[in-house]
Amino acid sequence: MRLACAIVIAAALAGCADKASKEEQEAAKNTYVCLLEGERLVIRFDMGMARMLMPSGDRIDLYQIPATSGVRFSNGNLDLRGKGTDLVFSDAAAGTQVALTQCAPYSVPKP
Repeated sequence: MRLACAIVIAAALAGCADKASKEEQEAAKNTYVCLLEGERLVIRFDMGMARMLMPSGDRIDLYQIPATSGVRFSNGNLDLRGKGTDLVFSDAAAGTQVALTQCAPYSVPKP
């Protein structure tokens, strides 16, 4: 009997491990993947912020500021602006401005 219960519990836990949590699914709805000069960039939009995972692995938080049209997020040095999936990333310190390409909603990997 104990062995049967242990097997059922193990099977239930294994089934849960493969499914994304409700929080993970919600976060994925607000997350986009783009290419920045050919390298993968992940952007999560969350409560007035754009949280970016750069191709280098650095994490950057940008804060939403008013824009005449579309959206704009900045931290003073770095800037993200655009409409929909047409986004431009700027680095004031480096004097660069690069259009992000192939932006699309992130999808949770299937097990």
